[in-house]
Amino acid sequence: MKAIVYKEPFKVAVEEVENPRLQHPNDVIVRVTSTAICGSDLHMYEGRTAAEPGIVFGHENMGIVEEVGEGVTSIAEGDRVVMPFNVACGFCKNCVAGYTGFCLTVNPGFAGGAYGYVAMGPWPGGQAERLRVPYADFNCLKLPKGTEHETDFILLADIFPTGYHGCELAQVSPGDSVAVYGGGPVGLMAAYSALLRGASRVFVVDRVAERLAKAEEIGAIPINFTEGSPVEQIKEQTNGEGTDKGVDAVGYQAQADTQGREEPAIVLNSLIDTVRPTAMLGVPGLYVPADPGGPDESAKQGKLLVSVGRFFEKGLRMGTGQCNVKRYNRHLRDLIIAGRAKPSFVVSHEFPLNKGPMAYEKFDKRVEGYTKVVLHPQD
Repeated sequence: MKAIVYKEPFKVAVEEVENPRLQHPNDVIVRVTSTAICGSDLHMYEGRTAAEPGIVFGHENMGIVEEVGEGVTSIAEGDRVVMPFNVACGFCKNCVAGYTGFCLTVNPGFAGGAYGYVAMGPWPGGQAERLRVPYADFNCLKLPKGTEHETDFILLADIFPTGYHGCELAQVSPGDSVAVYGGGPVGLMAAYSALLRGASRVFVVDRVAERLAKAEEIGAIPINFTEGSPVEQIKEQTNGEGTDKGVDAVGYQAQADTQGREEPAIVLNSLIDTVRPTAMLGVPGLYVPADPGGPDESAKQGKLLVSVGRFFEKGLRMGTGQCNVKRYNRHLRDLIIAGRAKPSFVVSHEFPLNKGPMAYEKFDKRVEGYTKVVLHPQD
């Protein structure tokens, strides 16, 4: 089958790889109809992880079930399904508690597994024509048959639940004011989720015009950090108090200026200054224990200079960690079906799989309005 394979920093290629096969009675094989490029894929694409050449990318996947293992009971051939990016067993201590992003079974020696991602287990990605899904009864979420809502449903694999997770970590409640740092796909989903949860005002901080325009389209307040301190811009609009809640949807590759100078802790420190005392922060933005491309030796070891004293002084609280997608994907699916949510507003481009290398290059450069790319391997 054809798949997108990592070659070296800033280079992927569409190559022929071995077809997946059933390896366990609980497996299914899915013919992939949609798979998305994630901002997290760019960390590997840019050489900012320990990813080695040959890895098949793709952790945002949906499609039609083609083969079913004899132990699978709730999923049948022909079912349309979307898979959380988390590969999870469903029966370990963390899965039973709802922390499926930290499964103790699927990636021995590490809490958490994912498709097509460095250090996240032996699970090839779905930027390919087919995908093996383990523990299929647990990992497959059924969708209505047909093709309706295709670009909405693919976002259930990661970014819609992850944005919602950021709001859950920050405990966003009706009437809250919220500052979301980062207007990429996850940041836009966090802002959208905050509005779905009843937030009174949502600020989105970024510098890319297309992202800020998308934020304004959904009713958020765009804050361009190139036009002045985002902390001061938000405080001016909150009577000097700051917001009730804050979400970091950027992570460790945060940029401090238009020249691309990285300052890994700048978003965390800005949020500490942006929110009011006793506020809650949600951090779904990715931070890593080691960053080979970090701007200094501490950053290369995943050690950042965060204003802990200021954090303590203000009595702030913070929730972190990757999203436990299964905790949210079923009811977010039902919001889509009911017409209450349409997350596909973030999707800017759709291509067949063979356009993947070009899409990676342009998405990485944030050019030509690239906000979110969906690939269709069957086209």
